[in-house]
Amino acid sequence: MSDILGIRILRITILGITACATISVRAQTSQPASSSSSSSKPVKKSASAAVSKLDSGVVSAGAYRSPAFGFTCKIPAGWVLRTEEMNAREGEDEKVDAGKKATDAGRVLLAAFSRPPEVRAEDVNASILIAAESVAAYPGLKDAAQYFGPVSEVAKAQGFAVVEEPYQFVMGTKTVVRGDFQKDVGTRVMRQSTLVVLAQGFAVSFTFIGGTEDEVEELVQRLSFSVPRAK
Repeated sequence: MSDILGIRILRITILGITACATISVRAQTSQPASSSSSSSKPVKKSASAAVSKLDSGVVSAGAYRSPAFGFTCKIPAGWVLRTEEMNAREGEDEKVDAGKKATDAGRVLLAAFSRPPEVRAEDVNASILIAAESVAAYPGLKDAAQYFGPVSEVAKAQGFAVVEEPYQFVMGTKTVVRGDFQKDVGTRVMRQSTLVVLAQGFAVSFTFIGGTEDEVEELVQRLSFSVPRAK
């Protein structure tokens, strides 16, 4: 998957959440995504049309619920949400050919942090990021495992190393592909687990960041799948 335009929404959202999760001694702001090819094809118009109809879900009673995609993610008590801010940042910072915005191809569904991203501390700011990108932005994308091409590219560009190659397993009603990454930040370690499913014409990614493997695993366990709402 080498379509640079197609991975911009993924790159900016993960760059943003990674920067916010980094401990204070190495905190950095995310940089605009750079293109390695001048011949990348523009995102298909159908991708923009699909995103415009995307049901963004709802946060209520301490959980984010997406009836359209059939999943629920419980948000730890006291966490702060920055979903709207991250979508606004993408709309302002990233433009693609013909003046299109990166959000024409995808959208952040949930961005949640254990503390406000602007508040620095000596530990990793645990985070949950859920994003959806139209499959139409990735010509030839047939399964969730293929989506880990750009996922790994973005993670490695941020200094993460692969600690668990993508593997498939069943979570509730869904077959999910998961990959795990790790990054040394000063004297600390940042762990990242990303899960991906294809549903309703979208690639839906779930990225969990924490300071330890156990912390990340606890966040992953907050995700559950059920039967999608009938249309």
